[in-house]
Amino acid sequence: MLHILKIKGTGKIPDFVQLRDEDLSLKAYFRADQIDRGFKKNDIEDPSGKLKETITKMPFGKIFKYKEDE
Repeated sequence: MLHILKIKGTGKIPDFVQLRDEDLSLKAYFRADQIDRGFKKNDIEDPSGKLKETITKMPFGKIFKYKEDE
């Protein structure tokens, strides 16, 4: 299971995404407009595209629990 946090940036700070594991330890941190690059840099596989779709559709300022097997 992953916790996804999507944060709206302000001014010079861009929007970003955090992916955290079950213990809320940071697994990945990347810009919201560079999801594919963030996945590649952090060795995250998303063959079905569901994780990327979830990140794209979710609103800013929310924490979402994502189960990888769904």
